[in-house]
Amino acid sequence: MKLHSESFPDQGVIPERNAFARVDPQTHVTLAGNRNPHLAWSDVPDGTRSFAVLCVDPDVPTRPDDVNQEGREVPADLPRTDFFHWVLVDVSPDTRAIAEGDYSNGITPRGKAGPLALDGTRQGLNDYTGWFASDRDMNGDYFGYDGPCPPWNDALVHRYVFTVYALDVAELGVSGRFTGAQALEAMRGHVLAQASLTGTYTLNPRLHAL
Repeated sequence: MKLHSESFPDQGVIPERNAFARVDPQTHVTLAGNRNPHLAWSDVPDGTRSFAVLCVDPDVPTRPDDVNQEGREVPADLPRTDFFHWVLVDVSPDTRAIAEGDYSNGITPRGKAGPLALDGTRQGLNDYTGWFASDRDMNGDYFGYDGPCPPWNDALVHRYVFTVYALDVAELGVSGRFTGAQALEAMRGHVLAQASLTGTYTLNPRLHAL
């Protein structure tokens, strides 16, 4: 399989219109466009009965001590963990592209509804669900796509890996408020092929200036 995006090139910078937040000189960050990027794929294997789409940031700090703290920076060598930004399953086997903005266009406080979504697809919870759990104004179930919002003081430029999976099942064996980890587990033994592309993003003004 091959995967490309008209929103950004592989290994390129994700535009602010596809991000959850952008740099603000006064407040460090402010909300951004939060449109899901365009994705298109080809060379699909025979026997494909559905597709799944995941977006994962593998560069999220494992300790919050320095995150978004004035006068401090999250060290680049801090151990990192995965953060799911998009979990989309049951995409029709006839689909070869997702248009920019079809699944997300702007910020939805407390999260978008789910799991049922466009054209019979289903979306799982992304990890903003846990991130905002204790925020009085933003807590809720965040289904579907919500874009990059790395710590504004992180010394590491974050990567966002978009992967499309061709599956041999028409409906993935997950239900309700399913997560990215649960979707991956349900895919085991059902992946015929997959393709990925990676975008980068930072909110650290020091890295923007490089």
